[in-house]
Amino acid sequence: MNLAIIGYGKMGKAIDAIAQKRGHTIGLIIDLENRHDLNPSNLKAIDVVIEFTTPHTAYEHVTYCLSQQKPVVCGSTGWLQQLEEAKKIAEENQTGLIVASNFSVGVNLFFELNRQLARLMQNHPEYEIAIKEIHHTQKKDAPSGTAISLAEQILDTIPRKKNWVNGPSSSPETLSIISERTDPAPGTHHVRYASAIDDIEIIHTAHSREGFAEGAVLAAEFLHGKKGFYSMKEVLSL
Repeated sequence: MNLAIIGYGKMGKAIDAIAQKRGHTIGLIIDLENRHDLNPSNLKAIDVVIEFTTPHTAYEHVTYCLSQQKPVVCGSTGWLQQLEEAKKIAEENQTGLIVASNFSVGVNLFFELNRQLARLMQNHPEYEIAIKEIHHTQKKDAPSGTAISLAEQILDTIPRKKNWVNGPSSSPETLSIISERTDPAPGTHHVRYASAIDDIEIIHTAHSREGFAEGAVLAAEFLHGKKGFYSMKEVLSL
């Protein structure tokens, strides 16, 4: 495939290396200095766009590429309140879209473990639930999109939890997410069920960005030639 990468920070560079290793070409790279190069002429030969930027720019990038009938894989978080609008634009333009809070294969397996553990624990109110996430200091959003996904999976499964908050909480209806920013830390997520008798905890720790980059390229390979909205569950057949 001929790929475009929007956002050429550490993640964009990792995606570039993995994509070329898997036999793809990078036909277009867009970063802060050359945003004007994101235009119909440069997108014409692109098969799939991979977007990793910021919460403030992602929606504009994604919807512009979709309007040019280019499928998009987006890993930017913090803009998902506009996701339904992006889905409509993908549908109107008969193209494909994958948006994920985390493209790592390991994290998506971790999501499945989180759902299963929540199902097992839904009838055990003696366990208090909390999420903790640790990332590098350059991460723009808190809590992480991955932590929010973990929290929403728990809220969907355990009725006694009604909402989440980024910080400590004394309310039994509120799920606490604690965010820490320290270097170097590609990303660690803890989900803990704690009681007076014992604790149950699942943890995912990323050792580098390669797992996220490889998952994004796998998603692009899956999306090539498809129409509609997909998630990593479909990409990984989970």
